[in-house]
Amino acid sequence: MNQSLATVALLVRDYDEAIVFYVDILGFTLVEDAFIERQNKRWVIVVPPGSRGTRLLLARAVGEEQSSRIGNQTGGRVFLFLHTDDFWRDYRTYRARGVVFVREPAEESYGTVAVFKDLYGNLWDLIQPKN
Repeated sequence: MNQSLATVALLVRDYDEAIVFYVDILGFTLVEDAFIERQNKRWVIVVPPGSRGTRLLLARAVGEEQSSRIGNQTGGRVFLFLHTDDFWRDYRTYRARGVVFVREPAEESYGTVAVFKDLYGNLWDLIQPKN
């Protein structure tokens, strides 16, 4: 049996502001942005540059319960792990574009890592794994 994790949904307040952050700030590619009329929502998929794996669905929160989870889908833990082939290039680029890092770079047994917040406060690891 072959399986893979295809898409992860990330609750967002607004599609367009989320697209600006992920595409213009983080440099992700907008793969799909389709309106689903019967559900009055958009199917918005972004991926990091060069990605051949999991995709990120920017899912607009609907109602109080979903809205209360925006920016805190995991109770304050790091939520997503962004691997890179050049940590320092991406770290410097993101800082120059205003991305807020809440844990400075560190050399760990598994690689170079720093923690940043997305525009809603979700925590991400930026990691260059050791080979």
